[in-house]
Amino acid sequence: MESGILEGYILGLISKEEREEVERLMESQEEIRLEVFRISQEIEGFAKKQAIPPDVTIKPLLMGIIDYDTRIGNGEVVTNPPVLGENSKIEDYADWLNREDMVLPHNFNEEIHLKIIGYNAEKTTGILWLKSGAPPETHETELERFLIVEGTCDIIIGNKVHSLVAGDFLEIPLFIEHRVKVTSSILCKAILERFSVAA
Repeated sequence: MESGILEGYILGLISKEEREEVERLMESQEEIRLEVFRISQEIEGFAKKQAIPPDVTIKPLLMGIIDYDTRIGNGEVVTNPPVLGENSKIEDYADWLNREDMVLPHNFNEEIHLKIIGYNAEKTTGILWLKSGAPPETHETELERFLIVEGTCDIIIGNKVHSLVAGDFLEIPLFIEHRVKVTSSILCKAILERFSVAA
């Protein structure tokens, strides 16, 4: 119990033989079982105290990637949505916006949802839904572009507020902090594009 093997057992850092020995001892000795439980609780408590809350944009991005990969794996044809720009129109994305599977899940209660509609080495394009907004972030290697489809939002770049409505386009410059605040009573829906640039 003083050797550190129990801690190693919990963390998966001991050999197969040591693990089997610990498990054999746990079956026959309640003192060992209780000590493993106590150490587990202690390690979990320490991990929780040290935990850093994840950025709220990470989960929707990961879920969007998993959803896209699954769709492609199930036979969806890879498409290449047009590059977003000042002359972009909502109709340019009608093929994706009008698809029956490009909607919010029925049980949606998150802040952000993303359905990726195109991906290659240069750009990722998706349909984005924002409930109340997106936290501050700064891009160093990706230009982020928005085309508002439904609802309204303010995109604050540095200290400048850009109030956007359906049909508006905005490109976020590199190296300047920005955030999004939804200003409509409905979710803000947008085409989002992240375009890689040389660092």
